[in-house]
Formats: sequence, C-alpha cells, structure tokens
Amino acid sequence: GEMGVEGIQGVDGKQGEKGDRGSKGEKGDLGSAGLMGPPGPKGVAGSKGGRGAPGKKGSRGAKGARGDTAKLLRSAFSAGLSKPFPPPNVPIRFDKILYNDQEDYNPSTGKFNCSVPGAYVFAYHLTVRGRPARVSLVARSRKVAKARETLYGQEIDQASFLTVLKLSAGDQVWLEVARDWNGVYVSAEDDSVFTGFLLYPD
Repeated sequence: GEMGVEGIQGVDGKQGEKGDRGSKGEKGDLGSAGLMGPPGPKGVAGSKGGRGAPGKKGSRGAKGARGDTAKLLRSAFSAGLSKPFPPPNVPIRFDKILYNDQEDYNPSTGKFNCSVPGAYVFAYHLTVRGRPARVSLVARSRKVAKARETLYGQEIDQASFLTVLKLSAGDQVWLEVARDWNGVYVSAEDDSVFTGFLLYPD
C-alpha cells in the first residue's frame, strides 16, 4: 500500500561510545602576543673578549694652566779675584761678584754654602804669573781635588779645572792655594774666577 504518515518524534537516545581519534587538523593561525613575563635571574659572566682595535686619535686638548715656577730650585754663583797672590792655606776670597742672586756664595769668606742638596758643578779659571800655583778644591773641609801650574820669572799662564760634587744642605766648598805655591794673579787684563752651580737637586 502507500507509505504511511511520519510518526511522532521519539525521545533522545543515550550518548554513544567515544569514536576513534580523527586525523590531525591543519596548523591554526598565530595567536595574539601574551603579556611580558617577569625578568629572569642574572646570567653568569661570560669569558673576557679579545682586545679591540686601537681607537682613533683624539682631538688636541685645551692648553693647560701655567705651572708653578716658584718651586724651581736654583743655586749658582760666579766671582772673580780683585787682588793677586791670595794668602795660602785659607779660603781664597773671590770678592768681585759676577753672579750671586741666591747669595749662596759669601764673598767675605770665599765659601759657597749649599742650601739645596744635589749634584753641583764647580769650576775655576785662574791666571798664574811669576810663581807656581797649587790649587785645592775643598768640600766639607776635605781637599777633594788638586791641581798645580809651575811657572817662574815673568811667565804667565792659565789654570782651569771642572768637577761634579754631590752636596748636602750645609756643606761648604772653597778654593785654597798652598804656601809658596800661591801664584794666582789678577790685573786689569787678567781675571781669576771661581764658579759653581746646581746641576740637579736631590
């Protein structure tokens, strides 16, 4: 006969059993960025890197202020003899001052007084006439250098000497001639000069 009319909808059936796992779907779109997490702990220091290449030369700096010249230590003198044939075995008094700005040399005694410890240069250039001259450079009351010039009659010559001495503050230096060897001479045409100066301070 003919197909009957659709019947009344029945009640829902029970949930069926879990089906088999389907095949893996395609990769989904990238999600939006999440919030920034807290900073992690400080890592261990890495090993020291190699030395870099030298940098470019810097520009020239500004000119510095002028240094303090007041600390520059000075000591120098040069003095000539005013009368010939000085007395023997005592300091020769070179009383014609050529330079003595620091006044370390005393023309009334003929002695140089060290005020700045250090190395000093001492020199003399003496005119010798008519008799021999034996000259000693005395430092700290000790004859540290000796020289002589032997002349007789009306002969005239020059004697010169130069040395370096290490001095302490308070040391004294002078020149002496020996008895019967004091032919050190001066005149209007001839000078006899004693000189000393600080080479470098201690």
